Amino acid sequence: MADFSFSTSMAVMRKTAPFVIFRMAVYFGIAVAYVLVTGTGAGLGWGVGAFGDTDFQATTTMWGGVIGFGATAAVIYFLREYILYMVKAGHIAVMVEYLDGRPLPEGRGQIEHAQAVVKERFGQANALFALDQIVKGVLRAVLGLVHGLASILPIPGLDGLMRVVRAFLKVAVGLLDEVILGHLIRTGSDNPWAGGRDALVLYAQNAKPMLVNAAWIALASYILSFVVFLVMLAPAAAVVWMIPGAWSAGGFVFALLFAWAVKAALIEPFAIACLLQAYARITDGQTPDPGWAAKLDDVSGKFREMGAKAANWATGGRAASTAPAAG
Repeated sequence: MADFSFSTSMAVMRKTAPFVIFRMAVYFGIAVAYVLVTGTGAGLGWGVGAFGDTDFQATTTMWGGVIGFGATAAVIYFLREYILYMVKAGHIAVMVEYLDGRPLPEGRGQIEHAQAVVKERFGQANALFALDQIVKGVLRAVLGLVHGLASILPIPGLDGLMRVVRAFLKVAVGLLDEVILGHLIRTGSDNPWAGGRDALVLYAQNAKPMLVNAAWIALASYILSFVVFLVMLAPAAAVVWMIPGAWSAGGFVFALLFAWAVKAALIEPFAIACLLQAYARITDGQTPDPGWAAKLDDVSGKFREMGAKAANWATGGRAASTAPAAG
């Protein structure tokens, strides 16, 4: 039985509609930027190729599109801290407040309120980004620590299937770092590194039920994303038709891009709303187990690093603790 309610998650999406619209503007804006810059690059390549034969023009068109796509990807890479800080963490903040029964501001005020909460909890964007990266590393270590994952689907003799299940669970873990951020916002921890350690220990000691919930949610998310990809093939092909030289790979690439935008703007926050419920229900009333904290200290350098940063934060060394984690 799942530890979350799809109907509650739909209510979360409705109540945080200003943030959903904000996410749509950001992620579909990114998708449009990819299309426009890739199309411009392909157009420039097509123009340059006019000085050669047909094969040369096809090659320059392709490379123009590739360069445009790569340039956009580089810009988005450098904006990833801002997107986490302003978009993802902000949406999680208002989700947590709604699930805890607190009233939410309406309209634009909801976005401003959420971003103020995030700034109060985590300080600058680079601090939150460093914390998020370390949390992801510790979650991978937790997955390695959990023994007996095969008991989730106990099918004797199907080792190959179980390897697929384990690989799928690794994908499911990718949804959980934002749930840890949600726990930090919910508890109002003054020290995000210490609070993050506690949240990770709670996750580790409840890893199996959390992974089962995450796996079902990840499965539903990727099925929906695949359906969206199929739907997006037609408009993506129309966009490619308008690009000079008809970049043959563009339809597939743009369909993937549009499907990613829908997933990031709509499917992902719905999945996070489900996992926030599951984490709160499973860990309700529990305290971090020192035994699990010791295990994580043994197997994860990033978890030990969180302890050092927590101590540094507590003694007032906040600037140093915001430095991005190595490795």
